[in-house]
Amino acid sequence: METRYLQTLIKTTEVGSFSKASQELHITQSAASQRVKFLEDLFGHQLLDRSGQMLKLTEAGEMVVRHAQQILDIEKRMLDDIESLNGHKHIAIGTTPTFGTAFLPQALNRFILQNADLADIKFNFGTPEQALLGLENNDFDIAILEHCDCLDLKDKLAYRLPDDELVFVSAPELEIPEGEIELQKLLPSRIFIRKEGCSSRQLLRSNLSQSGNSLDDFSGVVTSDDLRLTIQTVLAGSGVSFMSRSLVLDHLSKGLLRAHYVKGTTHRRQRTIVINVRREEDETLKQL
Repeated sequence: METRYLQTLIKTTEVGSFSKASQELHITQSAASQRVKFLEDLFGHQLLDRSGQMLKLTEAGEMVVRHAQQILDIEKRMLDDIESLNGHKHIAIGTTPTFGTAFLPQALNRFILQNADLADIKFNFGTPEQALLGLENNDFDIAILEHCDCLDLKDKLAYRLPDDELVFVSAPELEIPEGEIELQKLLPSRIFIRKEGCSSRQLLRSNLSQSGNSLDDFSGVVTSDDLRLTIQTVLAGSGVSFMSRSLVLDHLSKGLLRAHYVKGTTHRRQRTIVINVRREEDETLKQL
C-alpha cells in the first residue's frame, strides 16, 4: 500500500468531495475515487459515507484516518532524518498574506545570506487556520499569523509579535478626510476586502456589527485575494479598503493614499509566530 492512497483519503475527508480532493492533489477525480476504493477493498470496510452531499467518514474510516495520519507523520520524520544525513537544511513556512507580502521578502533574504547551505525552502500563503493545519500535518516548520483574538493557540508553541495596525485607505481624489472619521464617510464608497477566513475581513465585520452596520451598507463589495491588485485599484480611486498599514506605508508617506480611522472601532490585530514542536530546538529556525 502506498502512502499517497492514505493522503488521498485524508484530503477527501477534509474537502468533502473527490472532485475538490483531485484538484488539490493534482490528480484526476477518477484516480482519487479509485484510491479510496482500493483502501476500502483492502480493509474490507466502507470508509466513506456517500449518502449526503458531502463525503463523510464512517466509523471504520475514522479509525483508518487516525492511524494514517500517524503513518504519514512517521514517514515525513524518516525522510527528514535521512535528508539531514546529507547535511541539507530545509524549512517550510506557512504565513498569512500580509506578513508574507510586507516582511517575508526581507527576512528571507537575510536568512538565506546567513544559511548558504540551505538546500530547500518553501513558503505558502493562506488563512490563519490553514497555516495552523499545516503545522499539525507537519507540512510547515513555522507559521507566522495575523489573527483576531478568537484564534485558539492553546497547546501551541506560540510567541506573540508586535500587533498589526489596520487602517481604511482611499485615494485623495475621493476627498475623504484623513485621520479619525465617522463610518458614514466611508459607506458611499465601494470596499475591497479579503476572502472569508481572513482576519482583516473578520475584524472589519466585527467592527461593523458593533455599530449596527454590515458590509452591505457600502455601495459595493469586492472580494479579492490579491493584495497588490487591491492596492492598485484603491490607488486608482475605485474604492476604499481595510488593510494593514504596513502594506501601504510608502503610498501613505508619498500622499498617494490617505489613512482613515473610524471612531469607536478596533484597528489592531495580533501577530504571532508558531513553531512546529518537532523543530523547537532547530538552530536554523532560531536564526529566522
